[in-house]
Amino acid sequence: MKLVSWNVNGLRAVLQKGFPDYMVSTGADVICLQETKCHPADVHHVTWPEGYTAYWNAAVKKGYSGTVIFTRIAPLGVTYGLGHDAHDQEGRVITAEFDDFFIVNVYVPNAQNELARLPYRQQWDRDFLAYLRTLEASKPVIVCGDLNVAHEEIDLARPKENVGNPGFSDEERAGFRAFLEAGFIDTFRVFEKRPHHYSWWTYRAGARPRNIGWRIDYFLASSALGPRLKRAWISPEVMGSDHCPVGLELHSK
Repeated sequence: MKLVSWNVNGLRAVLQKGFPDYMVSTGADVICLQETKCHPADVHHVTWPEGYTAYWNAAVKKGYSGTVIFTRIAPLGVTYGLGHDAHDQEGRVITAEFDDFFIVNVYVPNAQNELARLPYRQQWDRDFLAYLRTLEASKPVIVCGDLNVAHEEIDLARPKENVGNPGFSDEERAGFRAFLEAGFIDTFRVFEKRPHHYSWWTYRAGARPRNIGWRIDYFLASSALGPRLKRAWISPEVMGSDHCPVGLELHSK
């Protein structure tokens, strides 16, 4: 099974850059997008590649946040949000249940400038982990999306300059570490131990051509799925957003 995740920073924008062709080229069974910034009605004119069904979770606020799952494999069920009104107004979570596991597509809140939203972000991390543990009680879980944190110094180009900044604060890194301590696997690091692999670059100062980036987009997997991990990757060559896609492939059961 092949899975792809991408923060598109506006689905309508990447549609103008050939996104349906990209969907076909991936050969992915499931494609999870974050920061769609649209409602389904905004893209009703689009003909999606044959075989994919879309499941949308749009933010109440127009043009903000939002997630979608495109899948060629019919899920057993799909749910939206965490079941917390405080978290479920921004379209940040979609969960699709398949035979062997859940896939949770997530766009984690940013702590914002000067860590203005950090207390909310910390509560989100705790509630999101509790939600994942509830899912794991019945079957393994794969989490994918923009987690808005670089976990270790290897995960960003300039760690020393960014200590304490949004996305690399001690509190956010501890929040991510809690997922690993709960048994989730950072799948990319199973296959790639070297630095200089990033999934987001600021638009400023030519950061992307110079590869001055951050790895903040992930596939996490329950430890029970460890034996089935086949490969994980980042696709920096795919343009169209300030993020690039990340992927995971699983061996058949």
